[in-house]
Amino acid sequence: MIDYFLHTPDNNPAPDTTTHILNRHNAGQFHRSLPGYRPTPCINLPGLAEKYGTGHIFLKDESKRFHLEAFKALGASYAVHSILKQCNNIDTFCTATDGNHGRALAWASARAGKKSVVFVPHHTAPARIRAIEQEGGKAIKIEGNYDEACDLAAEACRKDGWQLVQDAARDGYEEIPALIMAGYLTQFRELEPELHPPGKPDVDIAFLQAGVGSFAASAIWYYLDRYGPNRPKIILVEPFEADGVLASFRAGERVVPDKSFKTMMAGLNCGIPSPGAWNIIRSGTDAVVSISDHFAAEAMQALYHPAGTDQPVTAGESGAAGLAGFMAVMEEEKLKPVRELLRLSPESRVLFVNTEGATDPDNFRSITSKTTPPLRHNQ
Repeated sequence: MIDYFLHTPDNNPAPDTTTHILNRHNAGQFHRSLPGYRPTPCINLPGLAEKYGTGHIFLKDESKRFHLEAFKALGASYAVHSILKQCNNIDTFCTATDGNHGRALAWASARAGKKSVVFVPHHTAPARIRAIEQEGGKAIKIEGNYDEACDLAAEACRKDGWQLVQDAARDGYEEIPALIMAGYLTQFRELEPELHPPGKPDVDIAFLQAGVGSFAASAIWYYLDRYGPNRPKIILVEPFEADGVLASFRAGERVVPDKSFKTMMAGLNCGIPSPGAWNIIRSGTDAVVSISDHFAAEAMQALYHPAGTDQPVTAGESGAAGLAGFMAVMEEEKLKPVRELLRLSPESRVLFVNTEGATDPDNFRSITSKTTPPLRHNQ
């Protein structure tokens, strides 16, 4: 199951709270002050590039971020830091998560000597819940989905006086999600000046995971702010069964997709896009691709059992999604219009971000231990 939407962006997001904060905040100095900080590696994969007939494939490996195996630590830590600079009289931070953001908030809260409460949807893997608890957070599993977990977290904060640190904005709640996005910018600034020199990037195409939109929007804003119309082409990737960004493009407004929300790409299993992210996404996205889980499984295998002399990479289900979208575009006839948009050549330079490592170890082992590709279903 695959789908796509082509979009002609204006490269000019409307000024709002999110763009204002992204313009004012540079979280890099704060991140460099944290114990254990170091830029995550950017890996060149020439074997994979040769397989698909492109010049270079680069993968920014966020599985090496602190000990948390995901880029989310950048956003949660900077938001907590910024909040406490304004008011230190906070006892408990709270959020909803499919796993990685909650673990990051628990870690950042513990660093600051604060408590944390994390609401998780019913489908959350036990290993991700344990990871939150191991960082000192209290995990509360609900019967509903991610959007419902967000509602319950916000209600608990109103009732108990906790501080909400959610990466999805909503009406009247925009500043903290924007601070989280400002934290995410560090991973793209770490690519300066090698892949991101002044003037024009040494990247032609970037495949980015969509989810609720904050990660994708932070990347798009970075490229628009640094390069304007010289930015790389941006292709967003999300699960077919949770394609809120694609559905919103098709509807012309933010909507909840009419899908099952059953996907192993837990970090991307979101409903309606965040409003602060949506403003930027629709201004700088060239196409959206939605894919079924078997593409993610194939990408996980391709990274863990690489071609030629490529370095093996441990990528989780959501971490491999950008590459999975690229593989689908290159292999599936239905996605030919996206392929034509990209105009890939032997000189093209493509960037992916491995947003997470093996945060569900049991599923990771089940997928990567197979010596044959996952069974493809009817597309």
